[in-house]
Amino acid sequence: MAPGIPMENPICLIENKPDGRLVVEEKAMQILLNIRQPVAVVAIVGLYRTGKSYLMNRLAGKRKGFCLGATVEGQTKGIWMWCLPHPYRPDHTLVLLDTEGLGDVQKGNTQNDSWIFALAILLSSTLVYNSMGTIDHAALEKLHYVTELTKKIHTKSSGRCQEADNSAEFVRFFPAFIWAVRDFTLQLEIDGRPVTEDEYLESALKLQQGNTEQIKRCNVPRLCIRKFFPSRKCFTFDRPANKRNLHRLEELEEEDLEPDFLEPANVFCEHVWNTSLPKMVPGGRIISGAMLANLAKNYVEAINSGQVPCLENAVQALAEIENAAAVREAVSRYEELMEKRTKLPTEMVEELLGVHAECEREAAGVFMARAFGDHIEKFQADLVRNLQEKKNEFCRKNEEVSSDRCLAVLTNLSQELEDGISKGVYSVPGGYQHFVEKRREIEDKYRLVPGKGIQAEKVLEEFLKSKKSVAESILQMDKTLSDKEKEIEAERARAQEAQLQQQLLKQEQDRLTQMVEDQKRTHEEQLQLLQEKVEREKGAWREETERMVQHKLKEQDQLLKEGFAQKAGEMEKEIQRLKTESRPSDLSVVMSSLENMLPSVLSLIGQGLQCYVNESPLWLFSDDG
Repeated sequence: MAPGIPMENPICLIENKPDGRLVVEEKAMQILLNIRQPVAVVAIVGLYRTGKSYLMNRLAGKRKGFCLGATVEGQTKGIWMWCLPHPYRPDHTLVLLDTEGLGDVQKGNTQNDSWIFALAILLSSTLVYNSMGTIDHAALEKLHYVTELTKKIHTKSSGRCQEADNSAEFVRFFPAFIWAVRDFTLQLEIDGRPVTEDEYLESALKLQQGNTEQIKRCNVPRLCIRKFFPSRKCFTFDRPANKRNLHRLEELEEEDLEPDFLEPANVFCEHVWNTSLPKMVPGGRIISGAMLANLAKNYVEAINSGQVPCLENAVQALAEIENAAAVREAVSRYEELMEKRTKLPTEMVEELLGVHAECEREAAGVFMARAFGDHIEKFQADLVRNLQEKKNEFCRKNEEVSSDRCLAVLTNLSQELEDGISKGVYSVPGGYQHFVEKRREIEDKYRLVPGKGIQAEKVLEEFLKSKKSVAESILQMDKTLSDKEKEIEAERARAQEAQLQQQLLKQEQDRLTQMVEDQKRTHEEQLQLLQEKVEREKGAWREETERMVQHKLKEQDQLLKEGFAQKAGEMEKEIQRLKTESRPSDLSVVMSSLENMLPSVLSLIGQGLQCYVNESPLWLFSDDG
């Protein structure tokens, strides 16, 4: 869990208003938004007054936390959250969600229960269904909420799929399923043969033979659980204490609890802590607390607006938020690294571009590690533009620091020259030669000063240019020189000026070439990173699809064994659809990004060239010295 966000007690994440509206609590949102770690989210659902909160407190390793009740009235309202350090994974946060009890007689709106159940599924990586007694027909009937999921959740936007296909990809989004059977007193035997708790659950989920409406209705929840939750586990618990002590469970020490409850409860907690995966979205993208907060907000807004939450749209909206944040984080990282690694001014532009390339690669790594989704190239192009602007800022700063330093050096070295000019020392016969020698002495000393940076020649050229009119005036006033000699001296000065300008032009052309080459490098590296990212996500998607196919093949085989050939045939259609479905993010995305990013990069190169070509000289020295 993020440092500085201790949660000594649970708080409400989603409030259930009396009018049926659901509201995401701002305080809980802020806690989640500050959790950058992956989150393993365990939610518990079930009928009211069945001991859900007590079981969640044990998962938290606490006796008190989620509110318990000792009466027939349900205590938990809405969905409550407790964020804790993960017991076994220091780089993860354990998020426990305790939900409002289903079937509360005080509530008249059964649709509200269905939304609470759906949200628990959508937000969790492990879902615990808590019930009392046994897993029988009555218990399965009470789990009718699972049969309504196709009406409460859509996997894709309405334009991309028919409702009949809607549930085929629930497995990509849905959590692992644990059935916790409380106050269980029966022997785990079937037909006189001892069975495990998992075998007991699978036996209860077998479809009933027959074609009557009653049998069909009986089979629906069984089929939904088998179809939607490939990872299933069962735990049975006796009562935690005798009836006399049930109302004071929070006060009881471990030794006061019934061994037949304590042992399976400890096994249950160990299982959840060890096996609960971090919450993911399709493609294997692990989400953080901040991403969980945005998912919760998205789902609740959809429900309140009367829409059916669409998983595809929610993930796309999450990707937009996360990718924009990834750009900001990467740019911030680039600035931080550049500030640490650059020592301005640099003597050559290559030095600065070399540091820029290193920092740019690290910043791109930060972006790629966080960004995900089908439209990552749009945000990557934003990153390239942002980093280009930041690089240009560092280049300008490098020039400014160099110019300031060079100006300070020349101002110091030319002080005697300036004094001589103001006193008329050089406005005498033979003064021109004296002036030229003094100017050359300044130039020689200036070149020996280290650390002047990339503007050294340019500032010197501006300095010499600022003294041009003074030199011409002194030359014309020098009576020791003939007109012919004056013309020769003037021509020599013009030649030296032209030579220096030519050197500056070549230096500037070399600098522009290096800048263009750096832009090309950026373009090539960014495309390579994007292609690698897309290939990784394609691989994760294929692995995920293969797991789904294997699950459905297993269920298909089981349906055939149970004599349900028609349902096995329906399963075959789902399997074939999964096998032929293409992942949206494929090589075409890379090509599309190439088309999108290339004009952007070329435009930036053009802007850089134009900036340098049109840039006015820095008139650091006035003509009058």
